[in-house]
Amino acid sequence: MKVREIFILISVISVLAIVGIAFLWSPILWAFLIVIPLIVLGLIDIFQKSHTIRRNFPLLGRFRYILESIRPEIMQYFVETDTEGRPLNRILRSLVYRRAKGENDTEPFGTQMDLYHSGYEWMEHSMYAKKNPQEIGEFPRLLIGGKECKQPYSSSLLNISAMSFGSLSKNAVLALNKGAKMGNFAHNTGEGGISDYHLENGGDLIWQIGTGYFGCRNEDGTFNEVTFTKNALLPQVKMIEIKLSQGAKPGHGGILPASKNTEEIARIRHVKPGIALHSPPSHSAFADPIQFMYFIKRLRELSEGKPIGFKLCLGRKQEFMDFCEAMIFTGIRPDFITVDGGEGGTGAAPVEFSNSMGMPLREGLIFVHDTLIGFGLRDDIKVIVAGKIISGFHMARAIAFGADGCNSARAMMLAIGCIQALQCNTNTCPVGVATQNPSLVRGLVVEDKAPRAKKYHQATIHSFLELVAAAGLNDPSELTREHISKRIGLLEVKTFDEIYPAMAPNSLLDINTIPESYKKFFQMTRIMK
Repeated sequence: MKVREIFILISVISVLAIVGIAFLWSPILWAFLIVIPLIVLGLIDIFQKSHTIRRNFPLLGRFRYILESIRPEIMQYFVETDTEGRPLNRILRSLVYRRAKGENDTEPFGTQMDLYHSGYEWMEHSMYAKKNPQEIGEFPRLLIGGKECKQPYSSSLLNISAMSFGSLSKNAVLALNKGAKMGNFAHNTGEGGISDYHLENGGDLIWQIGTGYFGCRNEDGTFNEVTFTKNALLPQVKMIEIKLSQGAKPGHGGILPASKNTEEIARIRHVKPGIALHSPPSHSAFADPIQFMYFIKRLRELSEGKPIGFKLCLGRKQEFMDFCEAMIFTGIRPDFITVDGGEGGTGAAPVEFSNSMGMPLREGLIFVHDTLIGFGLRDDIKVIVAGKIISGFHMARAIAFGADGCNSARAMMLAIGCIQALQCNTNTCPVGVATQNPSLVRGLVVEDKAPRAKKYHQATIHSFLELVAAAGLNDPSELTREHISKRIGLLEVKTFDEIYPAMAPNSLLDINTIPESYKKFFQMTRIMK
């Protein structure tokens, strides 16, 4: 007998049984309050044509969809181990929560990591460790600004990575910016423009300009110098970052669902409200590396000499080398380059792009760092990284691979209350971080969360400096690839300077000194010294 037929039979028997019992005990009629709605739901399942499971298994089929809807919560709270969660495991999430609350962040009974698993990485310490950074004094800073920069910026080694108002709620932006102000670190606006909430607390801003030119665009979506200048000269804007691509969706452009594009957001972005916003995949203000360098120069002039840089998730290596050659040809240098890894991303992205497009951070960072050295450009340009920077070790590893400083997005979201509910793209974020739903946003209390961003930042910088001191180094800039080791298989261990040999300075400027792995990128028609 089919399940549909069984359901109908049980429904008829239930109704007849209740009616029959009612002749002896009338209160049983109250059971119809439960039975009738269930029968109605079952009949709806049978006659609807959209869901085969419900049609074939009335009522019972609904439990599948209920369980499926809460599967992420079941996995997070009951199934996954402390080391298995994705994108961030419970160990890392708990670390951020404890540091944000100022709680004890030590671990009992040893590591839960599998130290003999292929791919395990660790930092080499020294018998001649330096003093604890608490005894040294103020945290070190990073000065960003090249020879043409008139307003260099003294940056923290860890800042808030790019997340737009629109993707984030107003309270999330307020909390992050206030935390940045309290902790003396910078807040990247993301490509969604500068909102009132970025300015309210006076925290330092890195203004990001994406392919949609939100906040500095004409009606047709092209770049507008007048509105750019107005925003660039704001005192809170310390640096300007041109976004070429990002880790979550390189080569795709940003996405803002229509449900998040409110009247307020549309005003800030200079677009129409209530429509989905898809940024173009590439810029219209320049079409080749030479034009890009002159665009950087123009933005530096319009901003009265503030640091100008660009962000990219590395794709074709040849194209980055073209940028370097354009820098040499024009004499124009960006003040900084932000390297995002393919593992980056906090908001909405097509699955194929998120999972399978863009170079991971480690390989992208090492290539950018080495290529700049090979072209003799590294001393003029600061390199920042973004992509799952959560702990002090993540900072140490990135700087050892060639970065000067780090940006973090997801850790900062966790610090102000994110629970990794994985609803960033649905406007239903339960903790009010990644939603524009007023009732949900109201739950995020800025005065409570802003100090948490500051505490997380401070504790992570402190942890990072402890690692630097334990390695016997006086300054983070002394970290190199030889300080990080990796297990390759069960029996082999290599340091990263063995895996990725260092690039000789200026070696890409002479045809006779180009490393073998780079020769394929050079064409004989190029002019080289």
